[in-house]
Amino acid sequence: MMMKKTLLATALVSMFATQGAYAADETAELRKIIEQQQKVLQDLEKRLDETEMRVEKTADVVEESASESKSATTIGGYGELHYNNITDNKSGKDKKAIDFHRFVLFFGHEFTESTRFFSELEVEHALSGDDKPGEVELEQAYIEHDFNDMFTGKAGLFLVPVGIINETHEPPTFYGVERNPVEKNIIPATWWEAGAALNLKAAPGLAFDGAITSGLKVDETYSIRGGRQKVAKADASDLAYTARVKYTAVPGLELAATAQYQADLTQSAGGVDTASATLLSAHAIYSIQGFTVKALYAQWDIDGKEAEALGRDEQNGWYIEPSYKFNDSFGLFARYNEYDNNAGSSDDTKIEQTNVGINYWLHENVVFKADYEKVGGAKDADGFNLGVGYQF
Repeated sequence: MMMKKTLLATALVSMFATQGAYAADETAELRKIIEQQQKVLQDLEKRLDETEMRVEKTADVVEESASESKSATTIGGYGELHYNNITDNKSGKDKKAIDFHRFVLFFGHEFTESTRFFSELEVEHALSGDDKPGEVELEQAYIEHDFNDMFTGKAGLFLVPVGIINETHEPPTFYGVERNPVEKNIIPATWWEAGAALNLKAAPGLAFDGAITSGLKVDETYSIRGGRQKVAKADASDLAYTARVKYTAVPGLELAATAQYQADLTQSAGGVDTASATLLSAHAIYSIQGFTVKALYAQWDIDGKEAEALGRDEQNGWYIEPSYKFNDSFGLFARYNEYDNNAGSSDDTKIEQTNVGINYWLHENVVFKADYEKVGGAKDADGFNLGVGYQF
């Protein structure tokens, strides 16, 4: 009996010892598993931290890239092809011509948010050179800088702040195949000079411009348009001083007036009398829904005996243009023009021109144009014009 109890006790002790050893092995294995899981979690946390750092770096790169792209060099341009079919009723001659009138490229660069460069290079009439009809012209090339929210200055070669189309003349922005003859012959657009200018934003919708630039140089004919030197080794004996005020505080309304003075329009050319000149121009644009009306007046007063003898001491013109845009694609217009480059003459030298036509925008930056043209007064002609233009 004693022997059996001893054997039973021995068996129980052995069993518990075996179970204890087995439990110890399980605990050790569990600890090992927990340590492995902790290591896995630590590795995962490390990878998450690295991923977060990479995401932040990527965001910084994207932000920096966006900032760089905002300051990058930009390219744009515009162009227009014209077909003119006009009959001179006095001579009976027809003028039928097709012409890629302008091909223009814009190049600009924004150095910082406040300092930028802009340029405009143009080829007129498709082909230039000896005995060719066209020209290669640098119309703009200037540095512009915002001193603060009120003052912006520029220096270089830029468009004179006068009239409606002189600064904004891309084909999709105006009606009619050809630019209006008043701003062409009186102002004379497109007109650029070299110098420095300052723009003051005096109040919301009220701005002033001032510029000191090279000026016109007319010959003995006192042709205003022929006096553009285009900043090609331009004679700068007498500079031009230009001031403009523009008001746009009322939605749909633009009012502007420009005055320019030049002490000698002849640039002291030998054999031509000194002639001071003053240009005054004013315009109004009003738009309500699809209806727009534009009106402009411009005049030159030239103080010189030779100009007076030619009847060119006074040169003036005006036009009015109502238009209606039915939708994004289709618009109608009519424009009446009067201008006289010999308004100081006792003869009736006034020219009247009426244009009526349509614009069809295939895209907001692509336009097809057609208009009927009637010229009266000192001239007698009529016909039609067709055109296509773009900007980008």
